[in-house]
Amino acid sequence: MMGRFALLLLLAFASLQLFCFAVDDIDIDFDINKNDDLVFYESFDEPFEDRWIVSNKDDYKGVWKHSKSEGHDDYGLLVSEKARKYAIVKQFDEAASLKDGTTVLQFETRLQSGLECGGAYLKYLRPQEAGWRPKEFDNDSPYSIMFGPDRCGTTNKVHFIFKHKNPKNGEYVEHHLKHTPAVPSDKLTHVYTATLKRDKEVRIMIDGQEKKKASFLSANDFDPPLIPPKTIPDPDDKKPEGWDDRARIPDPNAVKPDVWDDDAPMEIEDLEAVKPEGWLDDEPDEIDDPEATKPEDWDDEEDGVWEPPKMFNPKCETAPGCGEWKRPMKSNPAYKGKWSPPLIDNPNYKGIWKAREIPNPNYFEIGKPDFEPIAGIGIEIWTMQEGILFDNILIAKSENVAKSYRETKWKPKFEVEKERYKAEDEASASDFLAAAIKRKLFDFLYEVADMPFLSNYKTQILYQIERAEKQPNLTMGVLVSIVVIILTIFLKHIFGGKDQVQPSPKVEQKPYVAETTNDEARSGGDEKEEGDESGGAPRRRRRET
Repeated sequence: MMGRFALLLLLAFASLQLFCFAVDDIDIDFDINKNDDLVFYESFDEPFEDRWIVSNKDDYKGVWKHSKSEGHDDYGLLVSEKARKYAIVKQFDEAASLKDGTTVLQFETRLQSGLECGGAYLKYLRPQEAGWRPKEFDNDSPYSIMFGPDRCGTTNKVHFIFKHKNPKNGEYVEHHLKHTPAVPSDKLTHVYTATLKRDKEVRIMIDGQEKKKASFLSANDFDPPLIPPKTIPDPDDKKPEGWDDRARIPDPNAVKPDVWDDDAPMEIEDLEAVKPEGWLDDEPDEIDDPEATKPEDWDDEEDGVWEPPKMFNPKCETAPGCGEWKRPMKSNPAYKGKWSPPLIDNPNYKGIWKAREIPNPNYFEIGKPDFEPIAGIGIEIWTMQEGILFDNILIAKSENVAKSYRETKWKPKFEVEKERYKAEDEASASDFLAAAIKRKLFDFLYEVADMPFLSNYKTQILYQIERAEKQPNLTMGVLVSIVVIILTIFLKHIFGGKDQVQPSPKVEQKPYVAETTNDEARSGGDEKEEGDESGGAPRRRRRET
């Protein structure tokens, strides 16, 4: 009897376990596909044309495509052309309310060609009664929330903007989240999540990691604040006549000194400079390459008259300089600039005038934001990059639903992409290291060229360094030549005694004049190198790094 009871108990326990597993399976399937908390979901597994409406507005010429994400079989909505404006809308059958409980806005983007200047955000649109039509969707179409990445110039942020109606005057005001997170700079798929909670806060996540939390009612979190100030400056208040708000004024009793010359130039010729001995006035810095030949396929009528490329004049290698010699410029000791009287405290100063404060007629108090419902999703962007892919756009009433989509839809793709790019980065690491070493070597050679004992040969050394930088196929050979030249000059400097050539005055060489910046010209021209009393060779060119 006891044995049969034990057997029945064991069977009952096993049945309960099987029932629990079955329930778990049902729950998982329910959460992802049949959950009432899922308001909207777009996977783009199928072509979008029968569900999304492309704007007919003339400005929006960008072509949307149904395309696979690079390296995956997963499809998305693709921005296919660069330097275009794009606009497309998905209209809901029924508007989604944002007023009850939690609302999660989530979508994926992949910047397959990077993002230097452009947006990749979504607009959650108000009902059409607000005054818009899908075929006419554009930048002015009214939205409730705008959310997503944007980068151009100094802008690098994940926007969160909501429009809120002022109950006093009926005007809609854009409220921008402050101190937003930056956009990831790689080319991987990223998932952006904004969770709106009815306890007055919004949470921004990137790839499931919280990046920002803010209160809708905090003046520190949104610009302008949701709740207006209680008082404002009176627009009818005017500054009284005679109000002097200048804290300091020019001294009316000051007189310009007699010796002050407003027209004195900032720089003058150095009349003490002497042309170095051996200067080759009739030799140009560069000559036609005698070994260059006209290409066989060159057509003078189509390509113009062929001219051989230039090369450094070998006669200038041992000379202190070539071409027309000009005296270098030096700072003018008489230069003082335009005279102006000194400032003194203003005896009539009354302080900075401000209009009086009055009660703000548009002030209101509110316990939580009154969001407009969402009647559709629009993508309206201008971008200089192609290759932006949108995928897995979701609106849900549960954070768990959004999390389940991140885990099942986004994360597997992200892990594959991360591993692939990691392998590519490791493969290119050796090339990057070689480039870094080469840059360090060039920087060192430029510093060596500035040494005083090389002043007579600085022009030639700089020419060879820049030649090595611009012609990678010749880099190693040229670098070896430079090292040999510097070593030879160094040994001559050490063992040459008094017979070595004295440093020559600094002069302006023609190859470098065009690359002198305006700032350099305003700062007093070519300054003397340390230890170079007479001027020496021209300052080296600025190099692009």
